Amino acid sequence: MKSLPILFLSLFLLSDCSTTPEEDNRPPNIIYVLADDLGYGDLSCYNEQGKIPTPYLDQLAQQGVRFTDAHSSSAVCTPTRYSTLTGRYNWRTRLKSGVLTGKSKALIPNDRSTVASLLKKHGYRTGFVGKWHLGWDWGLTTDTLGGTGWQAVDFDNMDFSKPIRNNPNDLGFDYAYGHSGSLDMAPYVYVENGKVTALPDRITVDTGKYTWWREGPTAPDFIHEQVTPHFFEKAMDFIENEKDSSFFLYLALPSPHTPILPTEEWLGKSQLNPYADFVMMIDDYMGQLKAKLVESGIDQNTLIIFTSDNGCSPQADFEVLGEKGHDPSYIFRGHKADIYEGGHRVPYLVHWPAQIADSRTSDQFVCSTDLFATCADLVGATVADNEGEDSFSFLPILQNTAGQTDRQDIIHHSINGSFAIRKGDYKLIMSAGSAGWSFPTPKQVQALDSLPPIQLYNLQKDPEEATNLQATETAQVEALKALLSSYITQGRSTPGAPQENDPIEREWKQIGFVKGE
Repeated sequence: MKSLPILFLSLFLLSDCSTTPEEDNRPPNIIYVLADDLGYGDLSCYNEQGKIPTPYLDQLAQQGVRFTDAHSSSAVCTPTRYSTLTGRYNWRTRLKSGVLTGKSKALIPNDRSTVASLLKKHGYRTGFVGKWHLGWDWGLTTDTLGGTGWQAVDFDNMDFSKPIRNNPNDLGFDYAYGHSGSLDMAPYVYVENGKVTALPDRITVDTGKYTWWREGPTAPDFIHEQVTPHFFEKAMDFIENEKDSSFFLYLALPSPHTPILPTEEWLGKSQLNPYADFVMMIDDYMGQLKAKLVESGIDQNTLIIFTSDNGCSPQADFEVLGEKGHDPSYIFRGHKADIYEGGHRVPYLVHWPAQIADSRTSDQFVCSTDLFATCADLVGATVADNEGEDSFSFLPILQNTAGQTDRQDIIHHSINGSFAIRKGDYKLIMSAGSAGWSFPTPKQVQALDSLPPIQLYNLQKDPEEATNLQATETAQVEALKALLSSYITQGRSTPGAPQENDPIEREWKQIGFVKGE
């Protein structure tokens, strides 16, 4: 699919046309686009000093709401994806740190409500396209899993001809098309509604600086360079097929995560590096997606949310980008995997022409968990105590320039399972260092042996998280620590009956308590 900038910009301009009577009478379509490892500072509408042109995403911001204090629930991808679909913090599950692999078993039980199952009950057609990375149960030739999926040998006992159980269709999606993990995680096969589209016929690996991926079985229809374009095409097919009904589309991009694979026409376009080229390509495809909505006559009553699953990965090559004046984390400290802001502060754009008539910026808290309650609010659904335990609706902000969300705080989580909590201007980090991949990493903290075990920052005065206040503002430390403890033990951070987490011993250890105290 070729880029046609003049046509797409024209269709953007046409998008302020009035809706049809049929469209007016339907609940809005909802498209949730989740980029993978895209930094807060990678969109020019968030970073005036940035060097990557993103005209189509900027256009969404100019015709919608741009949230400046939005966060993924985790600094890595699997946990954020869990929270996005369930409205529940990821660390309440069995996954207390790290991510799943392409072979991992399903993380979300079939009896857990998701955004898809919620909307399906209210008449929506529901679709998933893209990177799943939440586990599903592959067909096996043996009775045991036989390896986690990090090594090529782990796939020897997989039977790709068998149906896949506990897949997205079992969680409320009428249609599901995607691959199991990140684009650098085998197996490299597409799965459509629980069945592999083509059996693997080869083992592939690429060891380039930007194009590296793990060795593993690969199907003939799975071409790494074409996965992102292919998912956009599948998404637009879904829109075409469902344009006469209200639909929810969860488009989970595998990009700009590694392998960094802009197609040939985009190579060198940014004059920065391949990562920046990849971001530009994603922006262009977002323009094509928007143009498809206009062409289908459903643009006005379609709510688009565009965000990222965590901060930018160091694989983007921060050093090269920095030499050319671009910082994917903007002014914030750290990057993907970290408890610092660069790990979890993300772009969050909401475009809904029928409801949002002008450009707005909101500095209210938003978390990836909040999609669930917002969709429930949108369709008038009652949320049970065991649903969306950490989800707050931001629909009032979309409907009213003076509207406010009930969210007053956010819990953050790093790759190694460390916690932070933010309330107002203050952020308490329950670890020393980044708790991730930037300096000082957990291993470097041990070597330094001189950093305080917790950190407190005033983000209003110190958005770079440079001055640790834990020794002087002890009242803030104790208050935030107590709040974090209550949210963990109550099994929720929203009003409602207490709920059970999966085993919580690790959470207690993280905040310095012993269970039962």
